[in-house]
Amino acid sequence: MAGPTTAERGERQQESSGPPLVRRLGPRRLRLIVVLALAAALLGAAAVWLLYGSQWLRVEKVSVSGTKVLTPEQVREAADVPVGGPLISVDTDAIEARLRRKLPRIDAVDVVRSWPHGIGLKVTERSPVLVVKKGGNFVEVDGEGVRFATVSTPPKSVPTLELTLSQSGSSAASLRRFDEDRLVREAVKVAGDIPAAVARDTQVVKVRSYDDISLELSGGRTVSWGSGDKGAAKARTLTALMKAASGARYFDVSVPTAPASAGS
Repeated sequence: MAGPTTAERGERQQESSGPPLVRRLGPRRLRLIVVLALAAALLGAAAVWLLYGSQWLRVEKVSVSGTKVLTPEQVREAADVPVGGPLISVDTDAIEARLRRKLPRIDAVDVVRSWPHGIGLKVTERSPVLVVKKGGNFVEVDGEGVRFATVSTPPKSVPTLELTLSQSGSSAASLRRFDEDRLVREAVKVAGDIPAAVARDTQVVKVRSYDDISLELSGGRTVSWGSGDKGAAKARTLTALMKAASGARYFDVSVPTAPASAGS
């Protein structure tokens, strides 16, 4: 059988010549890929210009919500949002950190972009559960024991915390084991466990040591609470005890299984 002629071998060599990609895709498909790549690059460049270079997507408004004691103006000033800058480049984490540092009353803040021109600041303020008298002012303490603000007038229905710690006896031993901040947190814990009906009448939470916390109520009544442990059980016992001895002036629930009351 005769082999391929010289002309046939030349045609096969021409068919197999050229780049492998061109052979697989063909010239039309290759041109389409090039066109699509150029279009994608142009779209990407346009998107970058729109987000960073154009005047269309820039910060024009800063809205504030959730404030109670703080004013929106105070929050906007502390946030220092770069008005006029590209919305996409606003550092929301930096704004949150700035607000928490400058305004300790803020417990949490959610910083969101509101396209096409706004930044939203949703604020959650700390709520005082106790106040500590300091000179002629009052320091507010929240439910985590954080002292977050000083005010000239105490908020209504918030008890005053009195730390009557002695440098001798059980108070001194308590201070050696638990520092003042820990004792403040224990007082906050007690304030959170007081039954609602009693909390409305509570004027002072007095701390002498870790396990000697008492409540001073309106009408000259006193509650010996003990430590912050077993708060729910003490609350139930106090509610029942005050119903059973409604005329008493002294209540002891430091040991909730063995409560006591006295006075009339």
